[in-house]
Amino acid sequence: MPFYEFHCPDCVADFELLMRSDDTPVCPTCGSTAVNRLISRVSPPGKSKSIMASARAQAKREGHLSNF
Repeated sequence: MPFYEFHCPDCVADFELLMRSDDTPVCPTCGSTAVNRLISRVSPPGKSKSIMASARAQAKREGHLSNF
């Protein structure tokens, strides 16, 4: 199930919900069902390849096999 972002015009709250696309969203602040679905922003990759490579090398030295 994906995360969806919503905006509630009643209480002016922005929130995310993990839900199916056919479920009815409910505002967690005021309980309103008249919410607007927002277009999700794409997040850029957080780490460069060299940072990830050095983290994997450190994990290998420390024996953390789950980081490979």
